[in-house]
Amino acid sequence: MTIDRPEAPARTLVVVFGAAVRADGTASPALARRVGYAAAVAEADPRTDLFLSGGVGTYPPSEAAVMAELLHGTVARDRLILDDVSMDTLQTVRAAAGYARRHGYTAIRTCTDAYHQPRVRMLFALLGLASRPVRMVARGPRPLQAKMWMREAAAIPYDMVAGVYAAWRHRRR
Repeated sequence: MTIDRPEAPARTLVVVFGAAVRADGTASPALARRVGYAAAVAEADPRTDLFLSGGVGTYPPSEAAVMAELLHGTVARDRLILDDVSMDTLQTVRAAAGYARRHGYTAIRTCTDAYHQPRVRMLFALLGLASRPVRMVARGPRPLQAKMWMREAAAIPYDMVAGVYAAWRHRRR
């Protein structure tokens, strides 16, 4: 006789990518916007946890700590995973991918600005994980948006090489 075990409920990990913290320790508009979108996703589905990533940049505290503070009272503390060590996109993706694998998440969503999404999703794919973006409305002046898209266009080839190397190292373990 076979006993059917109930399947574990599908769990989603929303990876929230850091952005600048201001000199007074508050969130930049980009950081606050990302947290707002992530909070909406988490509020809509109690099986969603938030992976808040970003170390200490120019000004303390860490981006992850500022995000957690913004979420205080909105998303339960036990649904927040703080990665206050990662300092760039590749480090965040590697940390989040490892966490997702160790804890059995069935889906990954990426919460960052549209210009950043292609690189983030490429890196998750290189590490063998599919991801879906959290759709965010673009904000800021057009020249700033254009600058950010150009910066990302330059970063993709670099992170492609770095991501392939990271994936190769992961598979050799």
